[in-house]
Amino acid sequence: MSGAVDLSALKRPAKTAEAPASTSAFSVDVTEENFEVEVLNRSIQIPVVVALYSTRSPASVQLVQIFDTLVAEGNGTWQLARVDVDANMRIAQVFGIQSIPTTVAVAGGRPLADLPGVQSETQVRKWIEALLQATAGKLEGGEGALEDDMPADPRFVAAENLLDSGDLAGAQAAYEKILQSEPHNGEAKAALRQVGLLQRAESLTPDDYVHANANPDDVEAQLKAADIEMLRQEPEAAFQRLIDAVRRFADDDRTAVRTRLLELFELFDPAEPIVKAARRRLATALY
Repeated sequence: MSGAVDLSALKRPAKTAEAPASTSAFSVDVTEENFEVEVLNRSIQIPVVVALYSTRSPASVQLVQIFDTLVAEGNGTWQLARVDVDANMRIAQVFGIQSIPTTVAVAGGRPLADLPGVQSETQVRKWIEALLQATAGKLEGGEGALEDDMPADPRFVAAENLLDSGDLAGAQAAYEKILQSEPHNGEAKAALRQVGLLQRAESLTPDDYVHANANPDDVEAQLKAADIEMLRQEPEAAFQRLIDAVRRFADDDRTAVRTRLLELFELFDPAEPIVKAARRRLATALY
């Protein structure tokens, strides 16, 4: 999972409606009220699989039933936390859930991996096996540090291989395919932005940077110069250049600059201090 997720916001929540009855001794209906005990605290001992579903989504209910079957087979090696998002919206918000069903593995009090969308029993079983392998010997009070070592999504592996080989068009198509099935996949969006930057970089020259500094009212030149600064690992300079351009330009030019700036923000974790600071400066520039 990309980015840090703060689970502490749910430590003292308000009461919510109860979810449907669980079918296994190791399957627990989780609400905001018992989230801390059944997910955070329990995950210190064994992995907790948080299955977020809605009764309005038959596919998500079926997925929960698959997890119910497998957690019974697990015989206490992991716990299933069933979350009805309609009654527990804050839990979905804390995990940043964009679609249902979504499943999140929590271990050691923090998210370790997610499993978005509808999955077959075979896929779920393999995912659970990988989760247990990744956390073996690292919970139940052990001192081993948890690492994000869940098996990589093969779709991203394929896309990254294309990117590493220099096939930017192929990588773009691979990431776009992921977004077609998962429009809110943040990792794919960020990767696609990176590919776009690399594609634009192929036509950039040192003269573009010189021209931009000599011609501050040339919108295309400012966009190119910001890309060059990003490639130089100078994101703060790129952000400030475009924020200054937002102040100077109007109408379509201003929109183009603002759009490019937001795209550059997406290359980073939203919690990065430089991004948060730049967003505040952008807000001031706009209003």
